[in-house]
Amino acid sequence: MANRSDRIKKGLERVPHRALLYATGIPTGEMKKPFIGVATSFSDLIPGHIGMRDLERFIEKGVHTGGGYPMLFGLPGICDGIAMGHKGMHYSLPSRELIADMVESVAEAHAFDGLILLTNCDKITPGMLMAAARLNIPTIVVTAGPMMTGRYRGKRTSFIRNTFEAMGRFRSGEISQGELNSCEKGACPGAGSCQGLYTANTMACLTEVLGMSLPFCGTALANSSEKRRIAFDSGERIMELVKKGITPRKIMTRAAFENAIRADLALGGSSNTVLHLLAIAHEAKVKLPLELFDELGHTTPHITSLEPVGEYYMEDLHWAGGIGAVLKTLGDLVRDNPTVSGKRVKALIKEVDYIDEKVIKPLKEAYHKEGGIAVLKGNIAPLGAVVKQSGVSDKMMKFTGKARCFDSEEAAMKAILAKTIKAGEVVVIRYEGPKGGPGMREMLAPTATLMGMGMGDSVALITDGRFSGGTRGPCIGHISPEAMEGGPIAFIKDGDTIELDIPARKIELKVSAQELEERKKAWKMPQPKIKDGWLARYAKVVTSANTGAVVKA
Repeated sequence: MANRSDRIKKGLERVPHRALLYATGIPTGEMKKPFIGVATSFSDLIPGHIGMRDLERFIEKGVHTGGGYPMLFGLPGICDGIAMGHKGMHYSLPSRELIADMVESVAEAHAFDGLILLTNCDKITPGMLMAAARLNIPTIVVTAGPMMTGRYRGKRTSFIRNTFEAMGRFRSGEISQGELNSCEKGACPGAGSCQGLYTANTMACLTEVLGMSLPFCGTALANSSEKRRIAFDSGERIMELVKKGITPRKIMTRAAFENAIRADLALGGSSNTVLHLLAIAHEAKVKLPLELFDELGHTTPHITSLEPVGEYYMEDLHWAGGIGAVLKTLGDLVRDNPTVSGKRVKALIKEVDYIDEKVIKPLKEAYHKEGGIAVLKGNIAPLGAVVKQSGVSDKMMKFTGKARCFDSEEAAMKAILAKTIKAGEVVVIRYEGPKGGPGMREMLAPTATLMGMGMGDSVALITDGRFSGGTRGPCIGHISPEAMEGGPIAFIKDGDTIELDIPARKIELKVSAQELEERKKAWKMPQPKIKDGWLARYAKVVTSANTGAVVKA
């Protein structure tokens, strides 16, 4: 069988191409082997990526062992935690599209026979999966692994709970300056993606569930020997996929996406995965309506309690049996499907021989009968909104309050820190959607500060933006259509009554249809917040959150 790479290395007319390849130092005997592109997002900027140099070596060793020739190329990454709360966060979600486009560009221009995608954090992993689905050439994803927890006076610490929420605790006088300083330096002890079930780790888990990573890749810790072995095995295994012509769309089927949604719901993962799974499915040519998350949520129990909602961390999930143990616990809810390992999902589940039921509860002892994510609809969000209901207290599952409207995250944050937000209010942050942001910024700082100030059971927050995987509390995001598109969230006024009913899946503005229509007629689209650079172009072509915020072709 001919290799894709033959188009750049075979025949008389490829003498110039071979000359350039030889200039890279490739040995003559290696020229006939399949070329494997190793896309790496190594960076000195992101804790989740600083350990990738080591994994690159083991991937290369595996590819050589399997009979291929590896070629590394780099991709950019943005750390959402560092980009949070300022202009940088505008670039985070859009970077997902850039990453997908870059992988496509390099893979097609250099005619790779297969790909290994070395990734870890929030938008990089879904961007790489989008590229894999789009290109549809043999591919394995290696996620670099979660960070270990920190330690402070005998207690485990982590990034979200012990830094973002610490801002509110310090502001309210609950902790001292010394404790705050210790938190800054000790919450993140080294390499890896943030320790809880935030977006990066949720996506790593779901990549394994989708069948695109080897077993335990989703939870094996950064800098561990186990992660090295997974990297090596992935390099060796890609050669079998190339030989047999096993491509991502043969793996990322409708069944695979249903399994990923089930796992997300069972874990109580990040609400950002809704955006990302929709976008990956779009590239894989799989129809995946937003409503499916809610449909499956009614029959998928929430069986883990990981930080930020609970007290366990990714290291605990891994030692409890990992993703295989989660799928085994879900039992008949899981559909059979092929994986990059060469084994089908059901066969992998049969191999699971240990489950720590303190961390992964049996179905009959589930934390909640329904999954962690719910889709709400109503006159504020006709096309849907998303809430991480596993992070909402029973008291706030139903809530009615008066609107306090802000046209940017900064304006809302200023009011929160000034302590002008009162119990019984609903903070409305708008013009932060895919178009309006642009880039649909995460609202972690406002939500974490409200929680840190003890207002998680008295104040709700709604936005056409999105939330970090570290968000907890009554926070409803992805409101569609967004304000910049003339969605109803744009017409809410201070003092309006807003009713949230998560069990009933409703979000309602207590204003008559006639009044809403009059407000709509009087509304004028505001000037874009960013008028130049590539984000201005992005804002013109990005779709709504309910479709995954994908870029129109």
